Amino acid sequence: MATTRRITARAALEELSMQQILEIMRGLQDDMAESKLEQERMQADLEASHVRNEELHRINEELRRGLWNNRGQREHDEMENLSPPREFSTPFSQEILDAVIPNAFGGPKVIFTGMEDPEAHLSAFHTQMVLVGGSDAAKCKLFMSTLTGMAMDCLSASRTAISPPSDNCRGCSGNNT
Repeated sequence: MATTRRITARAALEELSMQQILEIMRGLQDDMAESKLEQERMQADLEASHVRNEELHRINEELRRGLWNNRGQREHDEMENLSPPREFSTPFSQEILDAVIPNAFGGPKVIFTGMEDPEAHLSAFHTQMVLVGGSDAAKCKLFMSTLTGMAMDCLSASRTAISPPSDNCRGCSGNNT
């Protein structure tokens, strides 16, 4: 009888283990079904996103073409309404006008209206130009961007042609050697 009890206990244990295994398998099957549904939802969302992206791309291209066409029409209209080009007199030589501005130049750091100390302005401008570099012609061209008000009026009214310093001249100091 002891042997029969051991066999029955072993069978009960194996049966219990089988039930646990079946429960685990059912749980896994349920998880797989939920996962498949989630994957199908995600796939549908992805397809909807692709459709929306294509629609936005089409709209963007239409807008771009419309802007391009409008710009072309606007430029055409502006060309018809243009008055003859204004002539600006400048005391600068062609060499100065053609000078290339250094990439490092981010605009004037000092402005001269004619009311400030001219020596201090020249010193500050010279310091800035040492930092950005460039040719003497570029420095002459950039100097004009530091002037406003009566200082600009004075330079613009100048009838003396301004050229970059020559080899026999010491910079912008005006001292010939």
